[in-house]
Amino acid sequence: MGTVSTDVSDGPRGRTDPGPTGGGFVGAFASEWTKLWTIRTPYVCLLVGLVVTAVFTFYYGSIARINDKPIQPVGNASVSSVILTQFALVILAMTMVTSEYSTSSVRTSLLWVPLRARVQLAKSSLSALVGFVTAGVWAVLGIALAWGPFQGHAGFELPEVAYQTAAMGVYSALICVLTVGVSFALRTAAGAVAVVFFVVSALPGMLVGLGGPVLLAINAYLPQTVGGYLMSSDGKAPFPDAVSLLILLGWAVAAQIAGLLVLRRRDA
Repeated sequence: MGTVSTDVSDGPRGRTDPGPTGGGFVGAFASEWTKLWTIRTPYVCLLVGLVVTAVFTFYYGSIARINDKPIQPVGNASVSSVILTQFALVILAMTMVTSEYSTSSVRTSLLWVPLRARVQLAKSSLSALVGFVTAGVWAVLGIALAWGPFQGHAGFELPEVAYQTAAMGVYSALICVLTVGVSFALRTAAGAVAVVFFVVSALPGMLVGLGGPVLLAINAYLPQTVGGYLMSSDGKAPFPDAVSLLILLGWAVAAQIAGLLVLRRRDA
């Protein structure tokens, strides 16, 4: 009797199945999405940002009315609130990286996705998406809540409102990307928050407070200042909106490069 072969072929000429090849960037992104929403911090950050937006924009409109300020775009209320609400998104983006280093679960993440750049890109893309959508929602909420207290001291033009809402989303997304890069470079929550807070908020205040043409010129290129130019839509920026966007992109890319260099050299 002849023997029966038990070899299983897959395809022509008996080629065997090479096995799973991984999920690529989509799989890495999906993994980061799942990990983000299984911890409490993102929900707390989003809730805090929502509350701060509501309180700040209502107060902004009320003060404009009480002080009889000139008519301004209603979106200015939401734009002004970003100086505070951006840090809720900074903490959210930072947590995506530093929480894994604090628990050593980053080793598992890097085993699942051996390409370091892909891990960083997935986290950065997710943080940018969350930042853009969240800031857009906060912008719309702020406009709705500020309109009543303004009582005629604000104007509503749909193209301008749409622009400011989109600009808030873009600025917030790039701040999140910057934060992810800094977090990969420093790997600790305290260090990442301290550096981002200093560069984004503290340094501009110091430079403006000290004054002088050189310091003010430096301040004009810092992320928060440039973001203000991009979002304000008042025509008073020292350079076009496209240049403001490129400067913000430069900050985000520089932070990402720093984070990737550290990740490749020191791994997990």
